Amino acid sequence: MNRREFITVLGGAAAWPLAARAQLGERMRRIGVLMSYAADDPAGQTRLLTFAQALAQLGWTEGRNVRIDIRWGAGSPERIRSYAAELVAVAPDVILAVASVTTGPLLQATRVVPIVFVQVAEPVGAGFVETLARPGGNTTGFMLYEYGIGTISRAAQRDRA
Repeated sequence: MNRREFITVLGGAAAWPLAARAQLGERMRRIGVLMSYAADDPAGQTRLLTFAQALAQLGWTEGRNVRIDIRWGAGSPERIRSYAAELVAVAPDVILAVASVTTGPLLQATRVVPIVFVQVAEPVGAGFVETLARPGGNTTGFMLYEYGIGTISRAAQRDRA
């Protein structure tokens, strides 16, 4: 064996651990979900299924590269507060908060873990975000309604005057 062959074999052997490590797969991400619904509520199940399907379309597969921890509050403030603390304790990468009744307790439980809310009627008025354009803190999300359908638009107000 000449010197070049020896270096090639040695270099290849040194790269084996790196190749093996790369094949182990990517880091398992963790998503917490705090639902305001009961576990057997059809609307809640539909929303959760839609969420899982959207994640799958983006390449996130339960058990392969993401773990989803779901808690069902069933409209009970005590249960929701308990589940909020429980979800924060498992240190997820992000928490999905469904409705205002879950977002408030999650914000009380953490100001560090990112929280994405959905189905919140007035996130600024509730104090969940500073403004819609610049939420600030660890919370952002989607309103239940678009502002334009909740009030008369400025153009309509001008037309009425």
